[in-house]
Amino acid sequence: MNDETNKDQKPPAGPVYEPPAGAETTGTWTGGAKPIDYKATAGWVVLRKKEKPSAEIFSVSYVAEPADAERPVMFVFNGGPGASSAFLHLGVVGPQRVAFPPDGTLPEMPPRLVPNESSWLAFADVVFVDPVGTGFSRVVDDDRKDGAKDEKKKEDATDPKEYFGLKRDLESLCEFMSRWLSARGRWGSPVFIAGESYGGYRVGRLVRMLQESAGIGLNGAILISPALEISTLLPSDYDVLGWVDLLPTMAAAAVHHGRSRAFPAGAALDEVLSEAESFATGDYATFLTRGASMAHAERDRILIRLADLIGLPADLVARAEGRITMRTFTRELLRDQRKVLGLYDATITVTDPFPDRDSFGGPDPTLSGITPAYTMAINRQLRSEIGIETDREYVLMSFEVNRDWTEDTEQHAFMPPTGATDDFRYGMSLNPHMKAFVTHGRYDLVTPYHATDRLRNLMRLDPETADRVTVRHFDGGHMFYAWAESRREFAAAIAVFVADAVAPS
Repeated sequence: MNDETNKDQKPPAGPVYEPPAGAETTGTWTGGAKPIDYKATAGWVVLRKKEKPSAEIFSVSYVAEPADAERPVMFVFNGGPGASSAFLHLGVVGPQRVAFPPDGTLPEMPPRLVPNESSWLAFADVVFVDPVGTGFSRVVDDDRKDGAKDEKKKEDATDPKEYFGLKRDLESLCEFMSRWLSARGRWGSPVFIAGESYGGYRVGRLVRMLQESAGIGLNGAILISPALEISTLLPSDYDVLGWVDLLPTMAAAAVHHGRSRAFPAGAALDEVLSEAESFATGDYATFLTRGASMAHAERDRILIRLADLIGLPADLVARAEGRITMRTFTRELLRDQRKVLGLYDATITVTDPFPDRDSFGGPDPTLSGITPAYTMAINRQLRSEIGIETDREYVLMSFEVNRDWTEDTEQHAFMPPTGATDDFRYGMSLNPHMKAFVTHGRYDLVTPYHATDRLRNLMRLDPETADRVTVRHFDGGHMFYAWAESRREFAAAIAVFVADAVAPS
């Protein structure tokens, strides 16, 4: 698939730039009430700057056949920043998925691709987008653009890190979606966006930018394990909210592993979370706010209750002044078994290879462990199943992109990191018909569910807007859809959500 441009536009001067060749194939999804024939198209769209190619965005589209210009279109991306779309592509949304065990633990290698009975292709055409620097998407090299360089061309050259910024990243996704809709004549289709983790942050901000700046009206937005406010993700000694958000997830994990002293093993999860949330926003928040001004007896009572809820030794909790980082928690809860919990799913464990070392030097089973599974699976899907021929490496997770990510808007250094919650509220107000679905896994420590619940309660939504926002959480971690039952429940919930969002009012 070559770059598709407006035929009425005057072509740019100089040699015509061609991206790598794409590929197409056909298939049939049989996971629903009736089979759905589809066309899978993989290829690159060239983004331009001053009429010159600046970057290539790679995507994979699954479009039901025969094509229906009024069928919903779902644009899907992951987060990181620096993550490709492979996790959602082969985890829950696409017509094929990686075969994980029912409890979401690591599959044997090589991973198997199996038909995905929960694919969103049942109710929408889906487009998986790899932001610049991830997957097969790249910044266009100046030598490839213009041949030999000269001083005049340098001022127009693309910064290789230009797209690794909050605003430029969002602009590139807006441009891609607009170009995709134009190239396929789909401006009459209901449009949805779905993003996971930092991708959820993207969705939160895109509900404003797509509608206000790109002219793309939305029917719905799906935020999966979103990091809506960056500032609370890594709390310090002087913060409160980040610690409050983490506590309920730690309490749930302690019960799961039989280490809670506040609840018996097998206690109902809803009961555990309700009690932990009440304590986190009550006594615990007061403790974090008042610090040394609180009476010793009251401090001791709260710290003991905290230790009982999260299953750690009371002296460790007291020594940390009640501020237990997620890395401390995941290493200490099962230290006597030489087990370390996953950050992204605290129910999953790995053996600590270096138990005698002060800092943990082993793998996270919920990120490092699944990387080869998804890398092998996406390469098979793209190269063998769809037919992409390229010697480029498919970058599942780019730590270079993550490391170089910047705040590229003009703001004072003292301003906090730009959050997505305000833009989300703005977008919901801008479009009184758009609906949103926000979801987390209950055992995710990286983007804990309680952060979104807390923000939802602080958005000051009027009753009509509040009715358009669905918040629902599932068993599992950051990628809760790795759990078989959660994947099925999630897909069923999104099917209802999409149907409701496109139904005439």
